[in-house]
Amino acid sequence: MVLEAVTPRHALVVGLLAILPVSWYGLGSSLSAGVVSAINVLIILTCLYVAFEPVSNHHGHGSNETS
Repeated sequence: MVLEAVTPRHALVVGLLAILPVSWYGLGSSLSAGVVSAINVLIILTCLYVAFEPVSNHHGHGSNETS
């Protein structure tokens, strides 16, 4: 499997699978620690999704065009 072929949306679904062990941890030990851990997982996934989404080329940055 080539990682370049994985889109951010597919990686997000795989990343959301991290909620399962976090919920198991939260239900098994401390509910408040589980909630905080789940929020941390969601924040990390959101940041990664924003960081790896395609960048639009509206201003011609990185192109060979002259102005």
